[in-house]
Amino acid sequence: MKDQGRSKRKRTGGRLRPSHKKKRHQLGRQPTETTVGEPRFRVVDSRGSKKKVRALSTNVAQVADGGEVNEADIENVVDNPSNVNYIRRNIITKGAIIDTSEGRARVTSRPGQDGQVNAVLVDEE
Repeated sequence: MKDQGRSKRKRTGGRLRPSHKKKRHQLGRQPTETTVGEPRFRVVDSRGSKKKVRALSTNVAQVADGGEVNEADIENVVDNPSNVNYIRRNIITKGAIIDTSEGRARVTSRPGQDGQVNAVLVDEE
């Protein structure tokens, strides 16, 4: 499991010996890699009595252009600064550049956390 606790290394690079095992609130989950495709969602429990809607795949985005927001179809992922391999796998994360029916747009939301894709049109130069 992914650990959300403190680092196992000191600031100097030395090793910190663990004083206890992982607590339940320190456990993380595998990242939700949202792909381009037929919309699929999963609801997961989060801290407190809240729920998170995770987008497993989606093909629509809310694209903002100046003051107005339009719903656009996502065609594919053009660039993804978080991981080069996400481009050919068509995985959408925050900051990814996507091709839409409105034009190229940069994703501003976190689809794996929010369950939706919000984007802003980018100038093509």
